[in-house]
Amino acid sequence: MAQPPLILGIDQSTQGTKALLLDEHGQLIAKAARPHTQIINDLGYVEHDLDEIYRNVCAVVAEVVAQDPSYAARICAVGLSVQRETVAAWDKTTGAPLYHAIVWQCGRGAPIVARPEVKARSEYIRKVTGLELSEFFSAPKATWLLENVPEVKAAQQSGTLCLGTMESYLIYRLTQGHTLAAEPSNASRTMLMDLQRLDWDDTLLALFGIKRSDLAPIVPSNRNFGVTDFAGVLPQPVPIHAALGDSQGALFGHGCLERGQTKTTYGTGSSIMMNIGAKVIACEHGVVNSVGWQLAGQAPTYVLEGNINYSAGIISYLKDDLGLISSPVETEALARAANPKDECYFVPALSGLGAPHFNSQARGTIVGMSRLTTKKELVRAALDSIAYQVSDVVALIRANVAAAGLDMSELHVDGGATGNGYLMQLQADLCQLPLVVPQDAELSGMGVALMAGIAVGVYDPAVLTAGATKCRYEPSMDDATRTAKLKGWHQAVATAIAHGRAL
Repeated sequence: MAQPPLILGIDQSTQGTKALLLDEHGQLIAKAARPHTQIINDLGYVEHDLDEIYRNVCAVVAEVVAQDPSYAARICAVGLSVQRETVAAWDKTTGAPLYHAIVWQCGRGAPIVARPEVKARSEYIRKVTGLELSEFFSAPKATWLLENVPEVKAAQQSGTLCLGTMESYLIYRLTQGHTLAAEPSNASRTMLMDLQRLDWDDTLLALFGIKRSDLAPIVPSNRNFGVTDFAGVLPQPVPIHAALGDSQGALFGHGCLERGQTKTTYGTGSSIMMNIGAKVIACEHGVVNSVGWQLAGQAPTYVLEGNINYSAGIISYLKDDLGLISSPVETEALARAANPKDECYFVPALSGLGAPHFNSQARGTIVGMSRLTTKKELVRAALDSIAYQVSDVVALIRANVAAAGLDMSELHVDGGATGNGYLMQLQADLCQLPLVVPQDAELSGMGVALMAGIAVGVYDPAVLTAGATKCRYEPSMDDATRTAKLKGWHQAVATAIAHGRAL
């Protein structure tokens, strides 16, 4: 008797790459992960080695299928979720990278968005793309490559340049150059895509010095992107049948298919994202519109989103750069043991501030230190900063959608930080919303795997709402305490912004 089919999810994120294997019921049965090098220079530029990432994708698939002799032959489809806004440049003929990937965190595009001719188009950008003018998005990163890397400019002139986000690059490499495609949820984060037409905008291409031929055509999120055997890892080629940005993958994986349903992903940064349905909702500065996904033959699903530059990434900073902890697991006990009378705030603006401030000049700041402040209090302040930033974005999204009759009744959460009970309870308290923690935290890769499985008929769409809940956190903090904490946080943020402005 033939064994049941399996679906593979690849989550290529900022810190590393994971392979997730799902059974015929959509349950996670195996996974593997590999980190990749964070290339950071003295200017704070952040890059990734594209060849290393491609090798790691193939390696984690090999590690997963090695866990059971039957796995490799049973995989029938692949879904791919990727870090967003990160830009790759490669040669259309050979597939070889022309430079390192410029990571979404990298602020090197700030002088480009500050150019008068670009700033003059800020409202046009907002109207057409749904995004704020910011170096956070892909377009200025691509311009930097064209202006500073001779190989990239030469490839553009010769017509062999491919510029794209990570799903375009990996699909091209994994299909051995047979498929050049961009997916709408990722394309909507480039600051180059018309949000209504789901196509590149010629005015913006010209503004940033990019040719339409440099970019891949935009196609539905669940199309067949071509086949791959992961450089010989699998005994037969299988279709890549879904691709999404990692944050959208998590929203889909949570089963947030209805208008108003919202999730927060705790990764290196955080994405707070609400499903707003088939129509764009005009929003205030601080949150942006993007595509959630577009299924073949259907209207796109749009989202409102706020992005935080340093969320759980601040915990890696405590461990790897400051040496305050040896493992993220330590943070919960340290936070609970901290002196409740300490009033230290940590503003993690290590690469500026994202939503709702979009201030690239802000600098990481610790305020309110006293003799009560020790390692425990600093670690707690770093954890608190995650919850404070998320609560600011949640409040802004709720304010934006009120006129459309939408609100949040609960907040779905995912990512490794959801295992920290202290942080999750504080998040529920600050947002005044119940937090729903799923049984599986790997929602980005699982979401896109479920999309691929639905596309090839392995899963019924009902699988998206059948996931088990691990736990819920109910808000319990009194209003006076919450208000005082938020007031202190906002004063600390103002200090970080003022400090950056003074430099």
